[in-house]
Amino acid sequence: MSNENIYNPHVSIDCVVFGFNGEKLKVLLIERTIKENNGLYNDKKLPGSIIFADEDLDTAASRVLNELTGLKNIYLSQFHSFGNPKRTENPRDILWLENTTQLKIGRIVTVGYVALIKIDRKIQFKNENTTANWFDLNEVLKMNLAFDHSEIIHKGLEYIRHNMDIEPHLLFELLPRKFTISQLRILYDTVHQSRSDVRNFQKKVAQWPYVVPLDEMETGVSHRAARLYKYRKTK
Repeated sequence: MSNENIYNPHVSIDCVVFGFNGEKLKVLLIERTIKENNGLYNDKKLPGSIIFADEDLDTAASRVLNELTGLKNIYLSQFHSFGNPKRTENPRDILWLENTTQLKIGRIVTVGYVALIKIDRKIQFKNENTTANWFDLNEVLKMNLAFDHSEIIHKGLEYIRHNMDIEPHLLFELLPRKFTISQLRILYDTVHQSRSDVRNFQKKVAQWPYVVPLDEMETGVSHRAARLYKYRKTK
C-alpha cells in the first residue's frame, strides 16, 4: 500500500500536553533535528502527526500520545483549528514534513488538542527515535518553535484557563492524587496568571465540596509539613 493511501496529507493534529510538578506548569515538547547543507539545525515542536486516511481526529490524537508516552486514559480535548495558509510557508518545516512522511505537502490544516497529565505518572517514551522533554511554560512561551506551535500553545493555555473556570475539576487532572493547598494555589495562579492571597484562597477552597482534607501530612519535606487533600467527584 502506498503512502498516498495511508495518510491524509492535508490534515494533522498537534497536542499541547500540560503537566504540573508542584511548582511550575510544564509543556511537553519534541526535539527536532534537521540535516542542512551547513550542518544540523535543532529546534522543538509539539507532539503531532498527519492523520491516517481511515482514522478520525480523536483517534489520531490518542494515537500520538500513546505512541509517545505509553499512557492511556489521558484527559484530551479538541480546542481549535489552525488553517492560516502561511503556517507552512517556512521551507525548513515543509522539507522536514515531506522527508518524514515521504509525501508532497502543500497547505495543511492542523487541529489542536489539549492534554492534561499528572507529571508523576510513569511515562515510557516508546519511539526510540524521538526525544521528548518537559519545559517550563514561561520558557516555552519565549521559544522559537516549529511551524505555528507557539500560537497553538498560547491558544491551548487560553482554553484551559477558560475551561477551568467552568469545570474546576480540570485542575485535578494535573495535580497528584494527594496534594497540598499550596500546590493547588500555585497551579491555579499559574493557569490564570494571577497572584492569590493565601488566606482568601484557603477560604475559597473551603467552599469547594470536591476538595477533601485527609488525615495525612506531607513527608520528606524540609519545611513544615502541610496537610494533604484529595479530589472527590461530585454529582
